[in-house]
Amino acid sequence: MRPSYTCSRCLSALKAARPQLRPSPALRLPRNLCSPRSHSTKAPTAAKLSLPRRSISSTASRQIGKPFEPFEYVDPEGITRKLMLTKDNLFHSFTNSPIPEIRKRAALMRQHAYCPHPSHKPTRVAAGPTDLEARKSSETGTAPAHVDFECPDCGIPVYCCEEHWADDYEAHLEVCDNMRQANEDDHDLRSGRYFKEFQFADWQIEEILPNMTNWDAFLYTRDFDALNEDQEMRQATKLLTYPMTIASVINELSPYNIRNGRFTPEGLKSFSALRHSLHPPRSGGGDSWKNARLAPPPVRLFVLGARAEASLPRATWMQMVYLFHRVQFSINFIGPDSMANREKELPLPERTPLNPFGAVVEDRLSNALKISTYVEYYHTLHKTGHFAPYDPYFDCFVAFHPGFGNPATLHEWEETIPLLLETKCPVIATGYTPDDVMQDYNHLQQRYGNEMDILLNPGENIFKSQRWDLNDLDPHNITASNWGLYAFRGKRYETTRKDEEKEEHSDRTE
Repeated sequence: MRPSYTCSRCLSALKAARPQLRPSPALRLPRNLCSPRSHSTKAPTAAKLSLPRRSISSTASRQIGKPFEPFEYVDPEGITRKLMLTKDNLFHSFTNSPIPEIRKRAALMRQHAYCPHPSHKPTRVAAGPTDLEARKSSETGTAPAHVDFECPDCGIPVYCCEEHWADDYEAHLEVCDNMRQANEDDHDLRSGRYFKEFQFADWQIEEILPNMTNWDAFLYTRDFDALNEDQEMRQATKLLTYPMTIASVINELSPYNIRNGRFTPEGLKSFSALRHSLHPPRSGGGDSWKNARLAPPPVRLFVLGARAEASLPRATWMQMVYLFHRVQFSINFIGPDSMANREKELPLPERTPLNPFGAVVEDRLSNALKISTYVEYYHTLHKTGHFAPYDPYFDCFVAFHPGFGNPATLHEWEETIPLLLETKCPVIATGYTPDDVMQDYNHLQQRYGNEMDILLNPGENIFKSQRWDLNDLDPHNITASNWGLYAFRGKRYETTRKDEEKEEHSDRTE
């Protein structure tokens, strides 16, 4: 803990002397009092505490020798940009941030986020035993209070006052470094610098096989530019985690298999059928009419409950297409929030007989990729037969952070999950945290355990995002996109015919 802020021992002494110090609202502990040398075996007295004074501030102060002045520059692509922050000046408290968007975010946290100190009453149901909300008591706790004090180490509003921050510092210390990292990454994303890590690799010949063991091996074998800094890797994996999570499961070079305990026998059967279409044998076809061959149908990926992944740059989704040669993809983003914040970019078309659900179709991206966006629930589309028939050899469902077992989103999947199990196609799902993954997985097992088969056992995703994200409603709840991964499908029953056995038995009796 920094010596410029009060410690728990000095705060306890201040509480004991509070009746004598009440007439002076600007009373503050001296800086030298909280230094390591001042901590003796004897507790400080009230007389010593009342001498020096300084104003109480709930915002972390940061001294800068010379203020940085933004300036405009031209990036390697010829685009004029305005540099707001430099690499060595990325840490700022949210309240005093030079970025207006982050200052608004700090105000939002102060209005909606509650203090996680155990002395308050709970404000929601605890997500698990590791949730800080599980420490609160509704009987002995005080009234909930919004966050107002910013931690000087991470610069994020985390507690209602400095006393609760110091008293609960050990619990905050577990995530303080990750919160500071998220703070710097948010400022870096809005700093105005040129992001060379967003210049993805182009098409690669089929003979060069990618190594999908981990992020470093994949980026190296795909001939990406070297990302020598951890911050560049975090920003790049934040985008690439969505297409690479899908590709790491359906590709024949998948790092998941039966030997490491991730794939189940049913999962190997199901995804082998899909890989049969994704990796077709060379048929001798070429670019001329003389060697023309019939092209198979495109592989359809249905991304359910699409949100942020629907607005990713299309070059990001092309990274998945580059891994499968001689195959066409049709990605369908489905969900009421699939076009959020994109109405000005792509206005929703009118619903006509040729386009009954007002789909936004992007079919000029590549000859191997077509993207369609439906601002509608999947169960509505399924009941109309819009995508029927379904084929496990060409169809696959994906749900990024669906919240199957989350009480807040549980009702949205009640009609959808039974319809997904009827298709007998694999469903790939992810989660933000280990608790989030197991909450969804346990709910599926309890509710639909007799109707589904597990294809991929739940566990950590190799291609998860390496960047931490903050929850504005609960700053201590830091997550990583697609941290966990699992897959399932509707149960397929193997049937045998009894007619042949009866005919053989009748022949023997004659």
